[in-house]
This record gives sequence, C-alpha cells and structure tokens, in this order.
Amino acid sequence: MTKEQPFVTYLESLRENRAALAALRRGLGQPPGAVREMYPYVAPWVPEGTPRYLEEAYYLLACLFAYHPTSGGSGNLGEAFRRSPQRGEDTAATERRFAALLAAHPEDLPFYLRQAVSFLKSREVPVDWGQLLSDLLAWGAPDGFVQKRWARSFWSRPVQPDEAKPDGADSGEASPDTDEED
Repeated sequence: MTKEQPFVTYLESLRENRAALAALRRGLGQPPGAVREMYPYVAPWVPEGTPRYLEEAYYLLACLFAYHPTSGGSGNLGEAFRRSPQRGEDTAATERRFAALLAAHPEDLPFYLRQAVSFLKSREVPVDWGQLLSDLLAWGAPDGFVQKRWARSFWSRPVQPDEAKPDGADSGEASPDTDEED
C-alpha cells in the first residue's frame, strides 16, 4: 500500500455521497485546487507544506474520480484503454487519443486525463484510482517510465502459449547443460 492509498480509499468511501461527488466534479476543467467546493474533501489530505505537484495530483484525482466513480478498475490507464474498444470498432481513433495522452506535457495533463476518463466512462471501463494517483505523481519523470509502462500495457500483444515458457522449459527436452544418463 502506497502512502497515497488512504486518500483513494477515502474517495471510494464517498462513492454513494451524491453531494460530495457533485462538489468534487466542479473541479473538472478548472486548475487543480481552484474550486472551493472541493476543499472540505481534499484539503485535509494536503497539509501546509505539501509539495505543489502532490496537492495538484490530489485535486485532479478527486474530480476525475467523482466523474467516473465506478469500482473494479485494475492496472494502469494503458490497460484500461486496451480494454475499451467495442466489438467491430476500428481502434485507430482510440490509438490516436491514447497517443495524445502519452505525449501530454504535465501542465496539459488535466485536460487530457479528463478526456481519457470521459472516454473510459463512456465505454464502462473502470479506472484503478490508486494506480492513477501513483502514475500522476511520477508523470514528469525524465525517463518517462510511466508513459512507457502505459504504452507497453496498451500495445502489448497477447502471449502465445508456446511463448509462455523460457526456451524448452518443461517441454520434455533435455537442457543442454544437464547430465543425462542413458
């Protein structure tokens, strides 16, 4: 459990609180932390001296959660996008949308995430909010590891049954470095 997980657990406890969700949704499309109606729900989690990036991530996550509070999400947003295409649908538009999200500058991320969550909501694909918060906090890392992980999750191909085992493992073949007695 990350140190951010209690905040996500708290948000999930608000899932049936329509007034709280409405107050949190007011933050959609606004700079993180700019909507006063959100303060009672988020401010207790960002005490004085909290780094700005952490405070902004909490406010952003809270309004996104309020917009799409469906439970049951697992994995990162790359996995969620991978699960989003509907039967018979051309995936090119989904790929373009996802590629734009991956390329988002940290300052533009709230806009792209709002679009992404709206898309996932329309497809009834739940979001793993704990994972998203962890990823938000690392979004600006110089090596772009969050973006790379999302890309691998989205574009990875399914593992074929014969690829699941390392070279010859459990295939009945003798390993070249074992001594076999005849």
